[in-house]
Amino acid sequence: MQASARMNAPDALRPRKLLRRKPIQFSASDPNGLWGDVLGLRPMGGRFRAVRRMVMLVLWTLIAIPVQALLLALPGRAHIGFAKVYHRTLCRLMGLRIQVVGEQARQMPVLFVSNHSSWLDILALGATLEAGFVGKSDIEGWPLIRTVARLGRTVFVSRRRSGTKGEADAIRARLAEGDSLILFPEGTTSDGGRVLPFRSAFMSVADAARVVQPVSIVFDRLGGLPACRRDRPLFAWYGDTDILTHFWRIARRSNSRATIVLHPPLDPAAFPDRKMLTAACADVVADACATMRQNRPARPLQARIPAPPAPPALLPA
Repeated sequence: MQASARMNAPDALRPRKLLRRKPIQFSASDPNGLWGDVLGLRPMGGRFRAVRRMVMLVLWTLIAIPVQALLLALPGRAHIGFAKVYHRTLCRLMGLRIQVVGEQARQMPVLFVSNHSSWLDILALGATLEAGFVGKSDIEGWPLIRTVARLGRTVFVSRRRSGTKGEADAIRARLAEGDSLILFPEGTTSDGGRVLPFRSAFMSVADAARVVQPVSIVFDRLGGLPACRRDRPLFAWYGDTDILTHFWRIARRSNSRATIVLHPPLDPAAFPDRKMLTAACADVVADACATMRQNRPARPLQARIPAPPAPPALLPA
């Protein structure tokens, strides 16, 4: 009691002497760069998971390339079914589960119209739909991915207006052969938190398909938990992010899930022009994506079909 009484107020508030003489030194690596993400203070389990997935994806792709090349040389449509198996296996190796709501249209050929936020969309949609892709011509400069895209009979398009007619003819020819295609009318990837406006120029080939089916895709689970707004940029691949950095960040995470909603197909002939068809597809795709981003169960939505024009009134005799 006497010792306590002799201690004045400033001494009582003074902290005890620290046992550690030097302050803690944190890693100086850049957390926003690729090497900072690899060498930074991250759990070792995530790094091992990412390396394992990368090795398995490359090995499976090297095995699938000659098989798909052989199936393309043979008559029949076996190459379409194997492409679906290939993408489904990629999803399993990446720890990506897929939940499908709705049914795929059976009136071949089908032009699937979907929102686009990441290269993961291609894996999930390729594992769900028996269809090829309409991709940008930039992919032709990527060595291994270029080979896979060509074996998958991807139709490459550019963003220059000068080549629009020739590219539209190539898409029409594929649809005339009876092959269904997956189209991303946004023209680019989004940040995952919204659906960008659909460009009606991409829908100029819709009349070559029997039906157009809107598709909504959202990555709504991460590590078994609902994905929130903070997790959207993790799945999205947009801006200046290179594909290796984005792959590493998503590959070291635990299992995730993508939900795909297949809306009722639309007859292109029921719409007066491609702009109204584009707006109808964009509305249902955006509405379903907004519902799934709120972690609510989504359902297929029927697009608004314009009423046929009324017949002209007969003049009295």
